Amino acid sequence: MLGLGASGAAALCLGGCGSSRVEHAAPPKLPRPLATSLAARSDAVANALAAGDSCRAATLATQLQQETIAAINSGRVSGALLEPLSAGVNDLAARVKCVPPPQPQQDENGRGKHKDHDKKKHKEGD
Repeated sequence: MLGLGASGAAALCLGGCGSSRVEHAAPPKLPRPLATSLAARSDAVANALAAGDSCRAATLATQLQQETIAAINSGRVSGALLEPLSAGVNDLAARVKCVPPPQPQQDENGRGKHKDHDKKKHKEGD
């Protein structure tokens, strides 16, 4: 077992020596302006959710999705990033749903009902 580890280390050392060069491909990247814009839009979605504004978050997620699609269609997203980027953005847009806050109850005259409305009437009549 020890011999296998030593031979592996030797192979690594020898691989770095000599005239043959091993070239490593750079990881795929997004253009900085695009990456900055998408990150800002993603942060805005997160901030809207943190503030409890799911409808705003849903709108922002849709805008993020549209910008991502436009970037992909214009060729600004490399092939290696295309699938993970689009899958992540599509998943986010699908998961963020607008849930409007509950509307205040109204009486038959269209006025807002208050929880203690009836109690006030009794106190006035005393």
